[in-house]
Amino acid sequence: VSLEIIFSLIGLKMFIIAKFGFSDITGIDYSPSAIQLSGSVIEKEGLSNIKLKVEDFLNLSTQLSGFHICIDKGTFDAISLNPDNAIEKRKQYVKSLSRVLKVKGFFLITSCNWTKEELLTEFSEGFELFEELPTPKFSFGGRSGNSVAALVFQKIKVSLTQKILVQINA
Repeated sequence: VSLEIIFSLIGLKMFIIAKFGFSDITGIDYSPSAIQLSGSVIEKEGLSNIKLKVEDFLNLSTQLSGFHICIDKGTFDAISLNPDNAIEKRKQYVKSLSRVLKVKGFFLITSCNWTKEELLTEFSEGFELFEELPTPKFSFGGRSGNSVAALVFQKIKVSLTQKILVQINA
């Protein structure tokens, strides 16, 4: 199945999807050693359908665009914990995500630092919730919740009027 998929923060899920026969998979990480390690796993497993690139998701090269799916397991969390201007970096993350995904493309995020409601707010510009994925629940002190949030967003086409209104309200 030819489907352009990009992974930020390379991990096991990328290899699993590749083994299911998906092609046009791109894994990115800002760490050259992470790319090297992933390259050795790809070689060992005989997976020729994965491309690896050293990329900073906040400052992507223009070559990365037109993806159907973007999967994030930890990158947004890591960016959010950065003590240097985290709010601006989160906004830049959303801009980068919007640039790499096709309209109607899907963004899957798993976060242990953000709730569903917080993620809905962070990705409200240009994305809509497509589905909430089931995650483990816990109970404490008479209340229950989730230890992680796993959401699927779909990129929507934003009109020029909506862009202007967002800029006015910013």
